[in-house]
Amino acid sequence: MSPEEFRDRLAVSRETLDRFLGYAALLAKWNAAINLVSPRSLDDLWRRHFLDSAQLRDHLPETPGPEGRVILDVGAGAGFPGMVLALLGCGVVHLVEADQRKAQFLREVARVTGAPVEIHPLRVESPALAAALPAVDVVTCRAFAPLPRLLALTERFLVPKGGDKAAVGLFLKGRRVDEELTEAGKKWRLQIDRFESETDPEGSILRLKLLSLGDGAS
Repeated sequence: MSPEEFRDRLAVSRETLDRFLGYAALLAKWNAAINLVSPRSLDDLWRRHFLDSAQLRDHLPETPGPEGRVILDVGAGAGFPGMVLALLGCGVVHLVEADQRKAQFLREVARVTGAPVEIHPLRVESPALAAALPAVDVVTCRAFAPLPRLLALTERFLVPKGGDKAAVGLFLKGRRVDEELTEAGKKWRLQIDRFESETDPEGSILRLKLLSLGDGAS
């Protein structure tokens, strides 16, 4: 996929495409030093990483109000899918990445592209993260952890205490998705919509709501 094909597929402006071109240039430059993605995948960057992330746009819940949508992207890595969603105007995205070098890369991408993101160089389970965030509407993730582990790390956002609203989970999963769903179903009660990936014949997109906390959750 070429940059122009990406632009046409997503119906983005020339200005937005220029931001993605800047992102692509930084990724190629930084990847040699800190291995953000597989080097071979850069040959198919626009489909394998940018389009793969961008397809989540069509599955986001409606914007909740005048303040816009707040997205929490966990294990952000090279910025997939969170940075891509931010550049597409999907909301304010909070990128969580504990690796300090990757977090620095994300800061540089945000500086160059002007993406509406905030970067948190913390572990997902850190109490400081929850304290730093506004109310979250969507939790996104790509290639960070198997679903049971992912739910354990994010359930406080998906089923918050008190009167806070619950976020929707929107996760890109691979060929082991059925196994992960079976394991997750042993601990959590889930409401799930499942969609085929546009970019991976073995991949799926899960849009879920967590209807109950896992065993032993406080």
